[in-house]
Amino acid sequence: MTRHVFLNDTTLRDREQAPGVAFTTTEKLEIAESLAAAGVTEIEIGTPVMGADEIETIRAVVARRLPVRLMAWCRMTSLDLDAAIESGVHAVNLSLPASDIQLAAKLGLDKAGALQVIEHMVRRAAAAGFFVAVGCEDASRANRDHLARVIETAARAGASRVRLADTVGVLDPFSTFELVAQLVAQSPIDLEFHAHNDLGLAAANTLAAIRAGTRHASVTVLGLGERAGNAALEEVAAAMAVLDGADTGIELTALPDLAAQVAWAARRQTAAIKPVACADVFTHESGNHVAGLLKDSRTYQGLDPALVGRCRRIVIGKHSGATAIAHVLSESGRDLDPDLAAAMVARVRREAAETKSTVTATQLVELYDGMCSEASLAELCGSRSAVRERTTTVFRPGRMQ
Repeated sequence: MTRHVFLNDTTLRDREQAPGVAFTTTEKLEIAESLAAAGVTEIEIGTPVMGADEIETIRAVVARRLPVRLMAWCRMTSLDLDAAIESGVHAVNLSLPASDIQLAAKLGLDKAGALQVIEHMVRRAAAAGFFVAVGCEDASRANRDHLARVIETAARAGASRVRLADTVGVLDPFSTFELVAQLVAQSPIDLEFHAHNDLGLAAANTLAAIRAGTRHASVTVLGLGERAGNAALEEVAAAMAVLDGADTGIELTALPDLAAQVAWAARRQTAAIKPVACADVFTHESGNHVAGLLKDSRTYQGLDPALVGRCRRIVIGKHSGATAIAHVLSESGRDLDPDLAAAMVARVRREAAETKSTVTATQLVELYDGMCSEASLAELCGSRSAVRERTTTVFRPGRMQ
């Protein structure tokens, strides 16, 4: 039976907390529309308490009537909730620290005081007609018994879901699984996992949380977010489809264009090797790999590029062999002469090393045509030398024939 997993995209909220990122209203509208078109069913669209401009932008997104749940992120205060009411959204994530460290440093509260705040604010939000999720900031460093009481209190007050946030990114997949499995077994309502990528484990931790039983996960496009970012929408969606056969509702072929759109709006360059959506992840140069791929694509592809709207690309460089060179030449209407193969490989490797780059198909054809011309000239010169030698042998000056 196919398992359904729901991805809550928070690109328009957590992504904007990254230094220097400020989406315009138009950009937020366009990104929200693209997320909805890609099959995302819940979008965290902003923080209303930021002020009139943010509220106006949120109201503009709400007015589009997209087929998604639009959620506002709020601190667990009346000020934030009133701003959410003004913004016109129908869902709120009311967030409160869960760890002793953050409760004391940020709010001067103890655990009992935090539970009282949760009880009061969740009841008020539910009475206002909101779908209510409670966010446990720094859940990864919180006392487990306190987390269980937070979930119980939130559920009793009218919350439909609790978010467990690894706010400072200190979990690994094993500790994530243990934490989530324990709380899922005790929880009367849905749980959501929100990962941060400080140790490069956000996507892995998110998969661990899903396997431990949570049906909801926070993601951002390209994993962009504050500090080291969050779990990447495209990575989690593809991994769930390929590794677990789960249904996230995401149209995977839409992910590359969505990633490009967000990167442009954020004015951020992304690494060419970033999984799923970026330039080089389905690009192959190694001679050994290319030889295998041309026989059976499964030899060096665990993820079918077509699944995520991409194509395999073979490039020529320092590590290319004769098979790859012959393949690229054949696509340009050239057949690699077996007698020239070794010399061609050597020339390509020299060219790539000198330029510290790949050799384009056009450059490869030029190199090959030049080599063929040299070979033809050498053959012609060799033939003429042979003729001269025979002529010299037959017609030696001063000797009668």
